[in-house]
Amino acid sequence: MWNNIKQWAKRVKRSIFILYLASKDKRVPLSAKLFTAFIVAYAFSPIDLIPDFIPVLGYLDDVILLPIGIYFALRMIPKNVLAECELKAAELMKQGKPKNWIAGGIILFLWAAIATWMIYLIYGIIK
Repeated sequence: MWNNIKQWAKRVKRSIFILYLASKDKRVPLSAKLFTAFIVAYAFSPIDLIPDFIPVLGYLDDVILLPIGIYFALRMIPKNVLAECELKAAELMKQGKPKNWIAGGIILFLWAAIATWMIYLIYGIIK
């Protein structure tokens, strides 16, 4: 079972690198590019939408939402582009994953906005 989980994780990681390369390809339609770029940015973001320290829900995005997004993004990309990106992905994976601080900043902004809204609600109730 542990080997199956490791293999699944490697496939997910490889798929993210494939999507990363495909999002930069000129032959990919704009709608697929945008969706793929969002999935890649979220995957490479150092900050999760749902923090991992939250029990159960913290890993929900990593285990369920991200693979679903990867699945749909891969289906939107032309087969010939995917084939080329698969070859390049193996080399890119050896270098390590790039960090996407812009996506991390957007997620941090969302959390700050939610925290501000919650403080506003609580302060409004206390007054």
